[in-house]
Amino acid sequence: MTESESSGRRVRRGRQRKAERKASASQESSKLAQQVSLQLVGATQAAMIHDAVKKILWDVGVIIEHRETRNRLVRECGCHEDAAGYIHLTPDLVESSIASAPRSIQLYDHDGNVRVDTSSKTPSYCPGHNCVRILDFRSNELRPCSLEDIRETAKLCEALPNIDMVCSLGYPSEVPPQDEVVETVRAMYENCSKPAALLAHDDIIQERMLNLIADMTGGWQRMVDKPVCLELMGPISPLKLPEELCLRLINCARWRIPAVCYPATFPGMSCPISTAGAIAQSSAEAIAGIVVHQLAEPGAPVMSGSSILPMDLRQANLAYGSPEYMMAGLGAADYFRSIGIPSWIGAGCSDSHQFDAQAAAEAGANLAIAALASTPFVHNLGFLSGGRTGSLQMLTLCDELVGWSNRMATGVEVNADSIALEVVKRAVKNNDFLTDEHTQQRFMTENWYPDLCERSDADAWLEAGAQDMTARVNQRLHEVLG
Repeated sequence: MTESESSGRRVRRGRQRKAERKASASQESSKLAQQVSLQLVGATQAAMIHDAVKKILWDVGVIIEHRETRNRLVRECGCHEDAAGYIHLTPDLVESSIASAPRSIQLYDHDGNVRVDTSSKTPSYCPGHNCVRILDFRSNELRPCSLEDIRETAKLCEALPNIDMVCSLGYPSEVPPQDEVVETVRAMYENCSKPAALLAHDDIIQERMLNLIADMTGGWQRMVDKPVCLELMGPISPLKLPEELCLRLINCARWRIPAVCYPATFPGMSCPISTAGAIAQSSAEAIAGIVVHQLAEPGAPVMSGSSILPMDLRQANLAYGSPEYMMAGLGAADYFRSIGIPSWIGAGCSDSHQFDAQAAAEAGANLAIAALASTPFVHNLGFLSGGRTGSLQMLTLCDELVGWSNRMATGVEVNADSIALEVVKRAVKNNDFLTDEHTQQRFMTENWYPDLCERSDADAWLEAGAQDMTARVNQRLHEVLG
């Protein structure tokens, strides 16, 4: 057997073990009486935010540029339009729209297996999208993203066991704007069997995109029965639903294609600078979109969240690696959980421009916090430069960090078998713990075993070539992508 073949076998075995450990961890976490849980917004605070959301939508209103929807809201739903063009949504309509939205969403791979279930206690993970640049792991160059980069991102998503969805990370700079989305989707679905997070620019591109997916995955009815995609869209802060957003929301609802409706808003610039104020306004914007969506087709699958993007106002730069980014996202997730709307947040991202210690530290912190908060869905893995640069190195490391975070989030299983009193009785006298059946049954599932993190002793590490994390990540990328 050649060294290359041996390495390939080790990689495949490692992936299989990791996938088995993740499945086992998910099963075990469902048995726990008490899971580790971090909550930023409690029930009382969530009720206060919900009251503010309804008052924003009724007292202030929202701009809805789609004429048919605007007229229907006024004519049929008891809403009214003021002289400035704001539609004031009634609290009853808000509540009924929230009540009609499904409590959970499932997404499937091309073989019909569930890959994302927002009701699961184990989070699902997805890369980010539409970065302006890519950090080339081969040359360490920052450069525009190409269609080949998207193909490689999809291949990597297929290979990484803790990544549950594929997303583009960047957009293909060499493709004409009118074909960019369709070619991106083609590249992802040809190279990855996992469900995809998608972003169309308007309703015409949306229809082209979804027709292509239907052709590639078994038809429209199959997409309805077992959705293989999630379309991303959102209002514009402050409090504006453009016509193209309304059309895409309505289409997704009528076609029953899962959608995530969430705004990107900037505290102190397009919403209040206070975290609670930003959550209240951005949630009002998201729920306005959900009203439009549910008005078109009650019960159609939709989820939300709040992409509240703190700015470092000293330089007017985004701060994806900041604690405020996580506080706002998790606070919003707590709020949406309280009203029964599935949501996602961003993590696995950094403001560093390189794959370095800052990138690892920020991604490790925000992924662990996201997992501890029992967030059902996490995206933006692989982001550098505050979301402007995509990195396959970062995405590969995030896959490793997700394993660590999910293991921590499952908490401590406490039952008669795990307390292991009988094991102590039979093994203590001869110190037979290592060979005891209890140990043998659990040694691969009780602990988390890394694929990339170093655990050997220093001498063994030196003899093996003294690779640092960057070298180990690059080796993994070359094994997957060549």
